[in-house]
Amino acid sequence: MGPVSGTQKSVVIVGGGPGGYEAALPAAQLGAKVTVVEREGLGGAAVLTDCVPSKALIATADFMDRFSAAERIGVSFDGAPSDQGVRARLTDVNARILRLARAQSVDIRDKLLDAGVEVLKGAGRLVRPGVVEVATGVDSVESGEEPAPSAEERRAGTRQLDADVILIATGARPRVLDTAVPDGERILTWQQIYALPELPEHLVVIGSGVTGAELAHAYLGLGCQVTLVSSRDRVLPGEDQDAATVLEEVFRGRGMQVLNRSRAQGVVRAGDGVVVTLEDGREVKASHALLAVGSIPNTADMGLEQAGVHLSASGHIEVDRVSRTSVPGIYAAGDCTGVLPLASVAAMQGRIAVAHAMGDAVAPLNLGRVSSNIFTDPEIATVGVSQADVDSGKVDARSVMLPLTGNPRAKMQNTTHGFVKIFARNGSDTILGGVVVSPRASELIFPITLAVANRLNVDQFASTFTVYPSMSGSIAEAARQLHTTQGD
Repeated sequence: MGPVSGTQKSVVIVGGGPGGYEAALPAAQLGAKVTVVEREGLGGAAVLTDCVPSKALIATADFMDRFSAAERIGVSFDGAPSDQGVRARLTDVNARILRLARAQSVDIRDKLLDAGVEVLKGAGRLVRPGVVEVATGVDSVESGEEPAPSAEERRAGTRQLDADVILIATGARPRVLDTAVPDGERILTWQQIYALPELPEHLVVIGSGVTGAELAHAYLGLGCQVTLVSSRDRVLPGEDQDAATVLEEVFRGRGMQVLNRSRAQGVVRAGDGVVVTLEDGREVKASHALLAVGSIPNTADMGLEQAGVHLSASGHIEVDRVSRTSVPGIYAAGDCTGVLPLASVAAMQGRIAVAHAMGDAVAPLNLGRVSSNIFTDPEIATVGVSQADVDSGKVDARSVMLPLTGNPRAKMQNTTHGFVKIFARNGSDTILGGVVVSPRASELIFPITLAVANRLNVDQFASTFTVYPSMSGSIAEAARQLHTTQGD
């Protein structure tokens, strides 16, 4: 990929998360003059408060679980019970997590600076199409080439940037309830948990979507008593039902209290704890409450509507498949668009935006090829069409679900829950999607994603060698079971 010929274009990216910094690199490579405006730190919430920290917290809980599983595989420590003395020192755990997040942010900054990207710390807003105003300070520019703000700009505390292309990648923030106002001590959002001085004695997690399920799993593994409040019939209501059923069974089996069809009405402080009131009048008393009830796009007070950018009723920026907004020259990427709240999707949207804006080769966003993962234990990874698509008749396909209990590697690793499911189109046998529920499902979904992206059929997939013994052997076996003969 080389520079686009012609006059050098200026690209201003508002937001330094995955949708922003991943767009800045190819924009610079294509010869643009690129400025990234970021208020908190490069990497955005994904790196600093959301994805990276939460997955590091989960990894800590999973590490502790190895000790509790030791007795089951015949391992002990000096003749003592395997779980004796294994405790989470939360201040140390959180300090390590935040160090990792900061280090990742620094790595991103260094990569951008090495590519010649200007990094400007501040809050950006649209003045009009082609002009971004940044509320900033004197020492906010990180670049060896760009001039410092003028004296007038210093006095005003703002800087105006002219741009041929503007990319909005401002992300989202945790949604809160009017009846459950976070205080950062006992009533928390997922961005506030890393300031906890000690492990909650009893944590109520409100919301059983991906964030709620992941953090409920993490704190259960760290040794907390956990109650998960789910307003739906089951946890993970938007995911594969078979996978959600397995996870809920695991949660309950490990001692978590799961309250299905139980919508939270409010949370209040009560001395050294909290009281969570449900809509049916029940009360749950605990030491802490964690709100995981969705997110709100960071699009307010940015001048978007005044500039003519269309927003949805939820406040998300409306974009097409190449990330264009309703205003020429203004693009958007990531959680502020509401397309799919994944860092990988944000990054792809950003890269597509700058490629389109710079006249480079580009393919529109294809959500049918997006793989995603829920970092619980077991993990749940999905790609392509869903069981709901097949059951409703939206997709003409069939599926095979293969439990992992018969997999020899799973037996060796003491894996007792999980399965592999593959969907194939009737007639052509093309692989359309899959679900993997297992340890490290995030790694095992990749071959199915390759099959979906390259339109492989089940025979092509199954004829590829797998290692024996391996978990991937079950994926190939599921494909073999989907084989059809000419008489079928």
